Amino acid sequence: MKQLRVDLSLVPILVTLTVISTANIALAGGFALNEQSVKSLGNAFAGNGIATDDASTIFFNPAGLTRLPDNSLVGATYVIFPTVSFQNQGSRVVTGAPLSGGNGGDAGVDIIVPNLYAAWSVSDRLKLGIGINVPFGLSTKYNSDWVGRYQAVESKLATININPTVAAKLTDNLSVGAGLNIQYAEATLSNAIDFGLIGRSVGLPNQPQQADGFVKVTGSDWSVGYNLGVMYEPAKTTRIGLSYRSPITQEIRGNADFTVPASARALTARGQFTDTGASALLNLPDTLSLAVYQELSPRLAIVGDVTWTNWNRFQELRVKFNNPVQADKVQPQNWDDTYRIGLGVNYAVNDNLTLRTGVTYDPSPVSEEFNTPRLPGGDRTLIGLGASYRPSKSLNIDVGYTHVFIDDSFINQSSSTDGTLTGKFSGSVDVFGVQVTWQF
Repeated sequence: MKQLRVDLSLVPILVTLTVISTANIALAGGFALNEQSVKSLGNAFAGNGIATDDASTIFFNPAGLTRLPDNSLVGATYVIFPTVSFQNQGSRVVTGAPLSGGNGGDAGVDIIVPNLYAAWSVSDRLKLGIGINVPFGLSTKYNSDWVGRYQAVESKLATININPTVAAKLTDNLSVGAGLNIQYAEATLSNAIDFGLIGRSVGLPNQPQQADGFVKVTGSDWSVGYNLGVMYEPAKTTRIGLSYRSPITQEIRGNADFTVPASARALTARGQFTDTGASALLNLPDTLSLAVYQELSPRLAIVGDVTWTNWNRFQELRVKFNNPVQADKVQPQNWDDTYRIGLGVNYAVNDNLTLRTGVTYDPSPVSEEFNTPRLPGGDRTLIGLGASYRPSKSLNIDVGYTHVFIDDSFINQSSSTDGTLTGKFSGSVDVFGVQVTWQF
């Protein structure tokens, strides 16, 4: 997505988050979001595929619906507070001069993420449900004059997923479930363009960093995927869940809008840097999760999971422009598959109050070689705390908190038009959630 490089290379990475907002620096590796259940938030998302206490199991493992005896409605809200900071370590223009500008401020964007689930009991063995959630998301925003402005200023990714689901109990201890995912994605991204450098290269009397322009790319798309789940209960105290979410490919179609300074208008006379349509394929990953629930006593249980995410699907981003003068922009991504590991503990203080905690390690799919300011990499360690309170048989209230420790990551990205951005990213995330479940 840029110089023409309209860094649409991030239009894709930009499609996913909220019904009323946009997502934040993604809380799972890459740009996936785990905020689908406040109970799970209290366990730092450990054991997601076996969390069957409410209708949010629609997202994690649809087979878990068979454990819900009644009709139910679940509504949750998450408040996400991220911090993303950059430390410049010698960034330079292609001429060798230092890139001007500061470190960009705090690029994290505070946001609110909601989700909603409903489940209906057709019979003891057949259940129906629907979920509205946000599986992927991203939002970062740097100061417009920061040192990395030619690579990124604002990046937003927002998705809304509608997930109708059916589940059936095949035997007393084996259940299966399946869901359809109808997903809307939209993206917005922007970055500055060094028309001083570009103009100088074609003979214009400009100087690098003295004639900045701007580009903003927007796009959207609808696409479809599915999710499957199996749950086996070898004993009343033990559950094993296997769940799969399919890949989704979305073709983001929209517009690239350029702002060109007067001193560089000669470039647009050649047909470049003019407003045009644009498109890019976003290959979202599939995931496979194996989760276990084990009661150690009537009041104490542990949950755990191992989740594989196929980030290897995101190998390159090819942006096609409707303007025939502007060549395709291809940016290598070369992301790697990841394995997330989590372990949580639930303790029932009494029949009405349950406490939770957990820890999860979630590695980044982004290698240092391909790090980007739109979505800085960094392995994540999550620690969560939560509680459930049941004031009546029909009502349950959950609260949860997770802190995300993000390892520092480094960048050394070079471009003939953007310069070389060299430095270190640091960050962390705090997530608070409240959830209400009503059974009827």
